[in-house]
Amino acid sequence: MTTIVVAKDPRSENQQIADGIRADLARRAILAVNLISSPGSGKTTLLERALPLLAKDLRLAVIEADAATRNDADRLEKLGIAVEAICTGVTSCHIAQPSARKAFDNLPLDRLDLVVIENVGNLVCPAEEDLGEDAKIAVLSVAEGEDKPLKYPLLFQEATLAVVNKIDATIALGADVDLMERNIRAVNPRIEILRLSARTGAGVPLFVDWIKDRLRRKRGEQ
Repeated sequence: MTTIVVAKDPRSENQQIADGIRADLARRAILAVNLISSPGSGKTTLLERALPLLAKDLRLAVIEADAATRNDADRLEKLGIAVEAICTGVTSCHIAQPSARKAFDNLPLDRLDLVVIENVGNLVCPAEEDLGEDAKIAVLSVAEGEDKPLKYPLLFQEATLAVVNKIDATIALGADVDLMERNIRAVNPRIEILRLSARTGAGVPLFVDWIKDRLRRKRGEQ
């Protein structure tokens, strides 16, 4: 029998990276939020709607991750907002802590109020990773099915806010948004929920207000 001694726990090392990011953001009173969803839920479209509204009052940047392209990063750069793109590779389903650390280091943190992370489209893996963010935001479209929070509970357990997107398609899809919300709350009774349509813009100002309120609370403002 061969005994293998592991000198370092890589999970502990990654947690130290996340804690370092969190400390850097706290020193500068920067809010960081991590958007997580399945592919096609509308995260990028939501950011295209919300970021120009946030940029009126806040200095912000985006960390944009995809497995194989920078298509979404290119879309957001057209808004005139600083974007740090991460290509995780086709076999990786989330942003890893070392990649997040590098992305934060490439941003002008001393001149920012807000960093928005758009994670790789996946309901499972990104929910497991602490990137030093202040809040995870779960984005779920009405097209995905009311039972998704029950089938993939970790994200909704870890998230502070759940955004139910594409409400403009509710009737056409025969979706039961009330049931979807009940299932979200069954997994996490304390979570906040917003209904919106990134395509039409309905409800997006509520999302913007939620972000601003979280920043005020982090800074200890009323």
